[in-house]
Amino acid sequence: MPTPERTDVDRPHRWQTLVHDDLPASIVVFLIAIPLSLGIAAASGAPLLAGLIAAVVGGIVAGALSGAPLQVSGPAAGLTVIVAGTVADFGWAATTAIVAMAGLVQLALGALRLGRAALALSPAVVHGMLAGIGIVIALSQVHVVLGGAAQSSAWHNLRELPRQIIGNHGPAVIVGVLTIAILLLWPRFVKTSLLPAALIAVTAATLTASLAGFDLARVDLPANPLGELTVPRWPDGSAGAIAMAVVTIALVASVESLLSAVAVDKLHEGKRADLNRELLAQGAANTVSGALGGLPVTGVIVRSSTNVAAGARTRGSAILHGFWVAVSVLVLGALLEQIPLAALAAVLVVVGLRLISLAQIKAYARHRELPTYLVTAIGVVFTDLLTGVALGMATAVVFMIGRLARCEITRTSPAEGQWTVVITGTLAFLGAGRIARELSTVPPGERVELELHLDYLDQGAFEAIQDWRDAYERGGGHVHVREVSESWFHQATAGRLGGVRSQARPARYLGSWSQWVSINEQRDDAMQAGIDEFERSVAPLVRPHLADLARDGQKPEQLFITCADSRLVPNMITTSGPGDLFCIRNVGNIVPAYGSGDDSVGAGIEYAVDVLGVTTITVCGHSGCGAIRALMGGAAGSPSALGSWLAEARLSSSDGISEEDCITANVAQQLENLRGYPSVRRAMAEERLTLTGLYFDLAEARMYSVADGVRTRVNVS
Repeated sequence: MPTPERTDVDRPHRWQTLVHDDLPASIVVFLIAIPLSLGIAAASGAPLLAGLIAAVVGGIVAGALSGAPLQVSGPAAGLTVIVAGTVADFGWAATTAIVAMAGLVQLALGALRLGRAALALSPAVVHGMLAGIGIVIALSQVHVVLGGAAQSSAWHNLRELPRQIIGNHGPAVIVGVLTIAILLLWPRFVKTSLLPAALIAVTAATLTASLAGFDLARVDLPANPLGELTVPRWPDGSAGAIAMAVVTIALVASVESLLSAVAVDKLHEGKRADLNRELLAQGAANTVSGALGGLPVTGVIVRSSTNVAAGARTRGSAILHGFWVAVSVLVLGALLEQIPLAALAAVLVVVGLRLISLAQIKAYARHRELPTYLVTAIGVVFTDLLTGVALGMATAVVFMIGRLARCEITRTSPAEGQWTVVITGTLAFLGAGRIARELSTVPPGERVELELHLDYLDQGAFEAIQDWRDAYERGGGHVHVREVSESWFHQATAGRLGGVRSQARPARYLGSWSQWVSINEQRDDAMQAGIDEFERSVAPLVRPHLADLARDGQKPEQLFITCADSRLVPNMITTSGPGDLFCIRNVGNIVPAYGSGDDSVGAGIEYAVDVLGVTTITVCGHSGCGAIRALMGGAAGSPSALGSWLAEARLSSSDGISEEDCITANVAQQLENLRGYPSVRRAMAEERLTLTGLYFDLAEARMYSVADGVRTRVNVS
């Protein structure tokens, strides 16, 4: 169940919230942040202190300014590859200047309110990028776990891995495997978030290495952290290379932060993130982190989700976590220096592999976006991040164009000498060749019904159809073009293609015959045309459900009593399907009083209540009811079948009231008549049946409830 967010605006006792909720959560997040920050710094080729500086700045600066109060910011694994490349190209001091400039770019993007623009990126590309980064991190850090050193590229890491595995690296392997084992097994057996797996794993590995006396490379922090902060230096290199590094860090950090903020929104029910403000917060944090010699800062989903799960309620938790990191650097430096680098590398191996989500891969496979994901990931691994993302975006665009140009063409011959060709989807010039090939297979000299279900039609596709039609009719055939929903083809024929979008018509299942059946069919047999359309388009969709109903019998929830008026379609106005409504329709939705002599309606009521066990009976009237107009005109009781039937309504005088009020009063009266049926009285006494009244306004296509003779608009969520 998502945890509701209570900000300091929502709860006046902010100090109580800070102490009771945010303080414990901040400690949990702090315990996770320490090993991750050190590991990310090591993997980035930066001083280990840089990772801790980024954690402090991310917590305090980004936390204080954040547009997503429950998001926690700090150094992120997703930027490891980029930072490592920047350090290799420019050196660490210059990299800090690039980080600060990237923060300024983020501030500009936030000031321009471009926060939501990042969401326009294909998620498959973003997650593919993260998966590729995860693979690169894992491939590099597994060498450190094995006691060696990371190579210069993913390909070299992969090539050298067998040799590294064969080598004798006992102590490092023991520490690394122990760390990985705890990281994987701890969450399975220990459910409390107060003891994070990363903290337990690194602590256990550190104790093991110390007690066993292993000679391993360990964390190395400066004796005086405040006195040894890296001073940013202007990078040596071309303006283009510097600008590319700045923009890359700014964009990747922005996208990762904003996607993390959106993901955190799904974890609680409080106020949604202000993405433009979040972008400003991230820009300010990166500017400060770079100026102090720290790594780039982003919003991090691992720490953020832990923050929510630990019970954080305001931004105070993120700020406090940054404060605890600062205290640990100043007070616990000697303790942190006992941590083996192999343990931190093992943490990064697991973090990197967790960037590859099997659930996301399955989801993208279902949505046919897996190629985009894989191309991006493989591109990032074997080229570089920007090239991989560019390849992924290109793949996404190609598939998008393919989907836009996709159409389905079916050909059937319902009778000798007759053909029906149905084209569904989007027709663009890219598919003109296929359209021409498919249409050319129709035998010459036949009567062809060309049925178009089109979302879009461009000039190239139109000309392909029109040229075939002209040639086919010159050969003695006949082609009738019929469009469903939108009249793209007829607009093109009239020379208006590309103008104002055509006025949409109702889908066949919602519109009347007159809106989609041709004039010839209306003269001949529109009913048959409708049956043909049902068997072709609808029956395949509902056949499994109808087969279940045929086997199991009907179990409707409602008895729906309404007028026989042809304009009123119960299943459409209630969005119900087969098996939902047991319907009784008659002139004026009348329920004759029990024992009045008319048994047809009574039989339906008793069957619905006693045999089918419906839980609701609804009487639904409608505007413009001809039966009510006749009743108001004095037809009730006249010597005719209609007069006798209208008298069954038992409606009191309608003098001096409007037609709408008379229809409403009729619904209320029929509900009263219903209560006279023994089966209805018995079911209501047993509290297993409810009576409701409705009034449907045809002109507005709007439903009203009727209770105690009063008409009220039905609430729409």
